[in-house]
Amino acid sequence: MSAYSDKFCQLDVLLTQERAFWQFMPFACHEYPWQHSHPALSGWLDSLTDQDVANLLQDTAALIDELAVFLPALPEVHQLADIPALPLVSEVSPHLPRGLDVGIPGRKWQQVLAFNAVLPSHQLPWLEWCAGKGYLGRVLAAYHHTQVTSLEWQQSLTLAGQSAADQLGLPMTFVQADAFAPESASVIRPDQHAVALHACGDLHVSLLERVAAKRTVAVSVSPCCYHLIRHDTYQPLSAPAKTSELRLSKHDLRMPLQETVTAGQRVKQQRFVEVSYRLGFDALQKYLTGNDAYLSVPNVQKALLKNGFADFCRWAAAQKGLQLPQGIDYAHWQQQGEACFRKVERMELVRQAFRRPLEMWLVFDRALFMENAGYQVSVGTFCDKPVTPRNIMIHAQLEK
Repeated sequence: MSAYSDKFCQLDVLLTQERAFWQFMPFACHEYPWQHSHPALSGWLDSLTDQDVANLLQDTAALIDELAVFLPALPEVHQLADIPALPLVSEVSPHLPRGLDVGIPGRKWQQVLAFNAVLPSHQLPWLEWCAGKGYLGRVLAAYHHTQVTSLEWQQSLTLAGQSAADQLGLPMTFVQADAFAPESASVIRPDQHAVALHACGDLHVSLLERVAAKRTVAVSVSPCCYHLIRHDTYQPLSAPAKTSELRLSKHDLRMPLQETVTAGQRVKQQRFVEVSYRLGFDALQKYLTGNDAYLSVPNVQKALLKNGFADFCRWAAAQKGLQLPQGIDYAHWQQQGEACFRKVERMELVRQAFRRPLEMWLVFDRALFMENAGYQVSVGTFCDKPVTPRNIMIHAQLEK
């Protein structure tokens, strides 16, 4: 058994054992799911101030220490989910041609440079999967002086990317194709190093599967947006994952993405307003209809939130075909929503402790799939979390 197989199996046992603390929908809960089984945990959560919650959300180590009093398995769960930083193969800020970063947002540029810095060099042509405008491909072409094929679905992005590459004199060829379509497999060849920086869900999974089928020399991916899948539930890749008791919904798969390490104060305030409005409207509709189930409403334009809670309720009611009576005490229901938000935040605090472990369960599943296909696999981080919380790279190369 590989090191990843052992870690996966231990992590799987603990995540399954502790699933009551993370595999639920806080919005749909009237009380803590562990209200009666773990009353001390419930009491501790209720004793926290809003500032305590905010501080713990930003300090995972402190959160684990606090929660371990009530959930003794947590430190072991996190130890299993801990992975090393990948060794640097090249400089993080190498000398690159002038103008290479034009049009690339600052944080994205940092991510691209960090990703490139840990990529093993096989002196092979590159395949950039789900390339966008080819930000990563620019650096690969310029730094390694090697041909890059950049596959992207949106024609506007391929045109913009090709134009920029041509102006910079880079050996890049953009291919406009759907990553899921059979014809896109034709761009994958054995003599390549395939890369994907933050390709979503099934997009990076499809790359791994096709690389394994084509016996491509190497592939390096940074997974993102695990919930963007074509099935209603997660489809495990490796044999150990297929025998797991865990069945992961799209809601479960969103968990790793809900970390707020890069969110500024404005974003956090906007989230408070939107979530408390949604919860307040939900409390109101339950009162009016007598239906105790959570009522989900569509995405809302952020500008609408500035009009206040009453306008939000009228909009949400119209979306769901609900007639609102006259004389509603909107201030009361807004207060209800804010109280529910505080409860939800405390539930999310507990779920926060399981976000990285669940992500590593998913990452190890991918690593084991590639190992089983005959690849030598390494898993580690390519940058610090403030640059991006999705900082994991899976690198696989064919065993010789």
